Amino acid sequence: MNAFSIKDLENLSGIKAHTIRIWEQRYSFLKPQRSKSNIRFYGNEELKTVLNIALLNKYGFKISHIDKMSPSEVREKIISLSYAEAYQERFINELLQHMVELDVENFEEALNIYIRSKGIDKTISQLIFPFLEKIGILWLTNHMNVAQEHLVTNVIRQKLIVGIEGITLYTQVTKTVLLFLPEGEHHELGLLYLYYLLKSRNMQVLYLGANVPLKDLEFVAHLKQPHFIFTHITSIPGRFSFEKFILQLHQRIPAIPVIVSGKLAQTYFKKIPQNILLKKSIDDLLKQITTM
Repeated sequence: MNAFSIKDLENLSGIKAHTIRIWEQRYSFLKPQRSKSNIRFYGNEELKTVLNIALLNKYGFKISHIDKMSPSEVREKIISLSYAEAYQERFINELLQHMVELDVENFEEALNIYIRSKGIDKTISQLIFPFLEKIGILWLTNHMNVAQEHLVTNVIRQKLIVGIEGITLYTQVTKTVLLFLPEGEHHELGLLYLYYLLKSRNMQVLYLGANVPLKDLEFVAHLKQPHFIFTHITSIPGRFSFEKFILQLHQRIPAIPVIVSGKLAQTYFKKIPQNILLKKSIDDLLKQITTM
């Protein structure tokens, strides 16, 4: 069983920790457990409950009414939501629930249903990337089991590669982009999503992949002279210094714009070298790509 903190529930559901505590006091659907040091934590069932209740509450159901529903009634109400946003959020929540239960079969089936309904393009942008952003929180807080991570990321990786291979470039490419992950970073899915976005906009993509030493990046950059370099950093274990990393990037490759996205970029607010661009949201990243 996973052990989630109240902050994890807040980040994954969008419901403030203060509100979750009020729900615990007033209603019966949340029953957190306590560690030996009396710190509350939540298991898989509590995560599923909060995700479902947050979704119903967002689309008009009162908490007091939800509290009286059976699990099957909650499920029926969620399926009946007709808003496009609710449909998307329901599938993201389902992916999270299947992931924590190691239910790979239903995890992949949820992806396949969305692909049949919306197509691979919208599945990647509307479902896979928002899901990756959410589970990035679990990577950062060490609340993602390695087995869970490997099982779901391999499924998603296959879908992303299918999407990438399905793109046909009909006109001559105008830009060349180099993609890499720094040493110690093995969370490749965000970078594959960038690969998909860039190739779908008719750009030539040079994909170095994960765990790339800066000296190797420098060698390829000088040899191929790309117009841009991209990296997407989720979580690097050990004593990785983001500040040192971007300074070394600038020193080794000062003339090429380097776009950095991901969780570490979102939380960095110090001054950065001129050729380093930090993108703190998917919208910022998409705007950057659109203007290239």
